[in-house]
Amino acid sequence: MTVEKYIPKQTTTLETPVKVLEAERKNVQDPLNTNAASRIGFISLGCPKNLVDSERILTQLRTEGYEVVPSYDDAALVIVNTCGFIDAAVQESLDTIGEALAENGKVIVTGCLGIKEDEIREVHPNVLAITGPHAYEEVVNQVHEHLPKPQHNPFEHLIPDHGVKLTPRHFAYLKISEGCNHRCTFCIIPSMRGDLVSRPIGEVLDEAQRLKNAGVNELLVISQDTSAYGVDVKHRTGFWNGMPVKTHMQQLCEKLGEMDMWVRLHYVYPYPHVDHLIPLMNEGKILPYLDIPFQHANKRILKLMKRPGSAERTLERIQKWREQCPQLIIRSTFIVGFPGETEEEFNELLDFLREAQLDRVGCFAYSPVEGAKANDLPDPVDEAVKQQRLERFMAVQSEISTQRLKARIGQEYQIVIDAVDAEGAVGRCYADAPEVDGVVHLNGVYDVSPGQRVWAEVIHTNEHDMWAVMSEDQDDQQDDAAPVQ
Repeated sequence: MTVEKYIPKQTTTLETPVKVLEAERKNVQDPLNTNAASRIGFISLGCPKNLVDSERILTQLRTEGYEVVPSYDDAALVIVNTCGFIDAAVQESLDTIGEALAENGKVIVTGCLGIKEDEIREVHPNVLAITGPHAYEEVVNQVHEHLPKPQHNPFEHLIPDHGVKLTPRHFAYLKISEGCNHRCTFCIIPSMRGDLVSRPIGEVLDEAQRLKNAGVNELLVISQDTSAYGVDVKHRTGFWNGMPVKTHMQQLCEKLGEMDMWVRLHYVYPYPHVDHLIPLMNEGKILPYLDIPFQHANKRILKLMKRPGSAERTLERIQKWREQCPQLIIRSTFIVGFPGETEEEFNELLDFLREAQLDRVGCFAYSPVEGAKANDLPDPVDEAVKQQRLERFMAVQSEISTQRLKARIGQEYQIVIDAVDAEGAVGRCYADAPEVDGVVHLNGVYDVSPGQRVWAEVIHTNEHDMWAVMSEDQDDQQDDAAPVQ
């Protein structure tokens, strides 16, 4: 049986459901290794941060000579990197562990759900071992215990400098920190991943450079709280290429902006210093794209969530950002049906949506997560009301998105090609992050390849995606549109 989830899979967290990300198997398999006793199946669930954890574990295993295989039957054991953020993700993780046990019998569990060992063992007592999130060494040590290292390892020199990647060759996630210092009442991430721990600035920039050298031309900067990068070390000065650089979001973006790649920022809290990133975006140093989880607009609900900000202040900043950088794209996520949310407060959120005119929005109805403090709040919202509000919310945002995309008809954009299928090429412009945003369809275009960049004019749009035709002036744009090598 094929391990279908072996290809990185995104689960529903704060986003609407997204597609399965197709990774090139040559990035994670070693067809030369014929030692069946060293073959491992790997399943990665959850968010991009979990995906990066999977890449690090796989890199170490590959370095030691283990082979990663795409089917249960071929594997000596299976590793499941779990997600435990919301109830649906917990259930998917438990179901996946059960499937792996049924098909293979030998399973090591890691990831966010791993902190709930008793809960896992209550359902699946026969798993070999359980570790928590970003426990790279512990996972590898457990593999050693149950599947000894290959005695002969002729493959160590074949591991690329950037390690194993589970994304397509032309883009990669760059995780800059672990953990979070916030205590949002609906979230249990800090109890799973701990407080903020920023990676050294030189280490992050070294990784970015290695990825670029390997052909990556789009970096998606991620963490639990990207804006807080360096707060835990008081923005300590580090060094990169012999030059001092502060461990700070702005300095990081300035240096990444010198690497001639698309740099996209995710999970950005709207701290005051985010204002200083807008000029970098307007100058083309980093993409004019901000992923900011606003979560709500009503001041009382935000206070109950232990979230900063107010609708008025947020709207003022959005307007100021757009004045400085008219091409700015803002994506966000929201929760409806939070405990105590009234109809009036929900309507206030809809009014905020209409005024903010956000480009990309994800939303989910509040779901009680075991261990979240919001579960103890009074006046829970009825499930039917939650779903009704979710539908109303998405209907309003659909109208906004439809109109904002329609305004792009007739404009030209640089498109990065992600895939070519029977209908033609599918790609993205600067406004679209992989997996969570829309795509650009180039129907009838086949003579392109993933990673290549082309210029195209938008001819049609709907509420999510765009359709475009190749521009005639490709030669004039050759430097920008060259394929990623």
